[in-house]
Amino acid sequence: MTSLSLFHQESVGFQQVIPAILRRCRMAGPKVDELCRQLVGQHLVEQAQLDICLGDLGAHASDAESVISWLESKGLLTSLQAGKIRRGETADLILGPFRLMYRNASGSFARVYRARDIRTGKMVGLKVLRQRYCDDPAAVDEFRREAELGKSLRHENIVPIFDVAVTQGQHYLSMEFVEGGNLRDFISIRKKLEPLEATKCVLEMAEGLSYALGKGATHRDLKMTNVLMSSTGVAKLVDFGLASISEDGGETESAARALEYATLEKNTGAPRDDPRSDLYFLGAIYYELLTGTAPLPRTRDRNERSQFSRYLQVRPVRQLEPGLPRSVASIVDRMLQLNPHLRYQTPAEAVKDLKSALAELAKSTGTGLGTGPGDSVPSSPAGADGGAVQTVMCLDDRPKQQDMLREYFSKHGFRVLVLSDLSRGLHRLQTQPPDCMIIMGDAFGADAVQSYIEAAAVADARRVGVVLVLGAEQSHEKSRLPQTDHARVVTLPATLRDLRQAVKVTLNGSAVD
Repeated sequence: MTSLSLFHQESVGFQQVIPAILRRCRMAGPKVDELCRQLVGQHLVEQAQLDICLGDLGAHASDAESVISWLESKGLLTSLQAGKIRRGETADLILGPFRLMYRNASGSFARVYRARDIRTGKMVGLKVLRQRYCDDPAAVDEFRREAELGKSLRHENIVPIFDVAVTQGQHYLSMEFVEGGNLRDFISIRKKLEPLEATKCVLEMAEGLSYALGKGATHRDLKMTNVLMSSTGVAKLVDFGLASISEDGGETESAARALEYATLEKNTGAPRDDPRSDLYFLGAIYYELLTGTAPLPRTRDRNERSQFSRYLQVRPVRQLEPGLPRSVASIVDRMLQLNPHLRYQTPAEAVKDLKSALAELAKSTGTGLGTGPGDSVPSSPAGADGGAVQTVMCLDDRPKQQDMLREYFSKHGFRVLVLSDLSRGLHRLQTQPPDCMIIMGDAFGADAVQSYIEAAAVADARRVGVVLVLGAEQSHEKSRLPQTDHARVVTLPATLRDLRQAVKVTLNGSAVD
């Protein structure tokens, strides 16, 4: 059985160094002394946490590796942080005012990190230019220009860029951290979407494109991984314009898509940077969401990507999904027209048809327009009658655990929301309740216990489930916590199956043993 892992790093102010801690560090030896100074001075751990660590290690506190391993095992250092500290790269964990937490994605052009703003505690996404491009003035200029363009785009379906900066020769941009995943990750679990869900998602993308075009911006890199799905089911476009950076035949994914845009435009008589090209690749995303199959097979071979014959071999969407509503299939077909004059001429035109199709789908299925990938559904009766997908909302701020929970519960037929903020979770429980809320206590510490107490009171009143998962070091709290027909407490070590059983108990309203 897969076990749930433990512990979490809290984000609080790190302003003063407790003298007692430094005295203990000095007793531990010069290497540990320096390690302690770095960890506290670089805002990686709290003084009190380090004090507990050294106390628990006792005689082993003289070994720097023991200190690092203890902090990592308790979730006070992430695996990324621990690895860099071991390699003597502690300084690399701080980039301007940001502390790197996890690496979310890595390409040959840039890496994307989840980071925390040391000043505010807010989570952000950091896109960091790889060093070999930092030494290329043209690439740096283009990166900064496109980042400045991104700063001007403020729309609910576009991931906002906050700032672009350079620290000790390292160029990076900060942007909103979107709690969720990209469309490729999403579809790898769901395989394909119902027409209503897919249409809502594509409508949101088209609205983002329409807004951007009004500001003079086209995307030029539309693909599944450049569409993020927030935990509330909102589609957000990322990486506007960055495809043009490596059109010299480099090896980046963005360069691959830039080549595909160029191949399409060159062979259809379209001008370079034609906004209608974005609509073709939006249609390709729509196609894949509906069928689970990409219309253009993915390949890393540059020669294959430059072959226009690939575009001539796209099968009509209704060959793969004969039951698709005509209104949906006609939009896909029009977006994928090779002749750009037969395509939608602007995103706004596509938005109009998508809205009409969405209204038609909602009417025929009796479903509200707010239902989409990751959206919550009413917990009762929608989740209680056995005929509709039930929603679990998982509160955890660790990406690996979030992915594990999302994948596990999705495979078992649940719709999954993931939030990293307790207060947002409690607010949603009262305003848009899921069928069950799971609070990972080892991620939030004492705050999780108090939040569970508040949530348990709401759960009985609204007849929704709440499950608290206590870490091993929190297990003593269980005896004092309320448990009811709709509120349960699980302690680690426990398996995901144990957690799912607890969720089922709360959904059924079974009495506590």
